[in-house]
Amino acid sequence: MTNPRSRSRTSPRRPAKSASADAPLPARRPIFLVGFMGAGKTVVGRALAGRLGWRFLDLDDAIVEREGRSIAQIFSDDGETAFRQIETEVLSEVMRQLRGGPAVIAVGGGAFVQQRNATLLRRARVHVIFLDAPVDELMMRCRTAAPVRPLFQDENQFRQLYEQRRKRYMEADACINTASRTVDEVAHAVSLAVGLEGDRKSAVEV
Repeated sequence: MTNPRSRSRTSPRRPAKSASADAPLPARRPIFLVGFMGAGKTVVGRALAGRLGWRFLDLDDAIVEREGRSIAQIFSDDGETAFRQIETEVLSEVMRQLRGGPAVIAVGGGAFVQQRNATLLRRARVHVIFLDAPVDELMMRCRTAAPVRPLFQDENQFRQLYEQRRKRYMEADACINTASRTVDEVAHAVSLAVGLEGDRKSAVEV
């Protein structure tokens, strides 16, 4: 991707569809962007929030602010299990904040694959949108990004983790393919997917 400048029950969702399928989701619910490392959740989230005139929140940034440490430092000091507990606590806090109006929220790559977090989002009936791309493109983005992701260790691990997590990502309300698209194009596709802009028929096919 180039840059030019929800349910009340806990049963599994149907697999994610392309944004062009069936009727629009109800408008003005908070939009949560999920996906693997390098999917562009934060940069697309900011662009989408600006496009809609909504607030933007990044779950990882909220974790860093609360803990006073980077994500990598939390992993190093306390381990992944402790980080996931913190992540769920902060997600719960963010969910309470959303009562103040519509918002776009970028969620860390491992958050939605945790059952308790997925359950929180389903019960809140928010929009959950999966940003996807071929694994090779995701890997290329992560190699050039800073800081280095805590779980980005080697190519084989990266591919295995992507395949493992993608099954859960596909339970989102819609899937947007970000490959070789600009940030604004992806933000536009997400707004179409949730019925907030134009004709959904022009949205991105997976």
